Amino acid sequence: MSTTIDTNTSDREEEQNSTLKTTFTVEEIHQLLPHRYPFALVDRIIDYVPGKRAVGIKNVTINEPFFPGHIPIRPIMPGVLLVESMAQVGGVILTQLPGMKGKFFAFAGIDKTRFRRPVVPGDRIVMEVELLSFKLNRIAKMQGKATVDDQLTVEAEMMFSLFE
Repeated sequence: MSTTIDTNTSDREEEQNSTLKTTFTVEEIHQLLPHRYPFALVDRIIDYVPGKRAVGIKNVTINEPFFPGHIPIRPIMPGVLLVESMAQVGGVILTQLPGMKGKFFAFAGIDKTRFRRPVVPGDRIVMEVELLSFKLNRIAKMQGKATVDDQLTVEAEMMFSLFE
């Protein structure tokens, strides 16, 4: 008895995988999300698995518009903006789902949020966001965490709702 392998199928899968986009530049992120300065908080997507997860980065500089007021003698990135940064990484995942191109998802809720370490000028934030569920093509739940130098800075569960 012999076994045959459909090489056309494996060739097609290999071709599809080789054209699969796994990174996004800031310009490409701006095509997906409506956020602009000073609220565009993701500089690059460095790893993307369709419908599952994305890893984004934010390079924090002393020139960020929030530092003069938070806190002038010891600049610290506001926690709410750390969570917003993770939400924007989640937005990239959502806009890439089938039928969701050009759609906008609003931040609808946050649970289980913990801040573990301050983020200061010069830090590079690495944000990992995973899609936990997507219901009725309208409501998404995600889990995110952000690290600086492999140290956890914030973690949260986030909810999103399709905004029409």
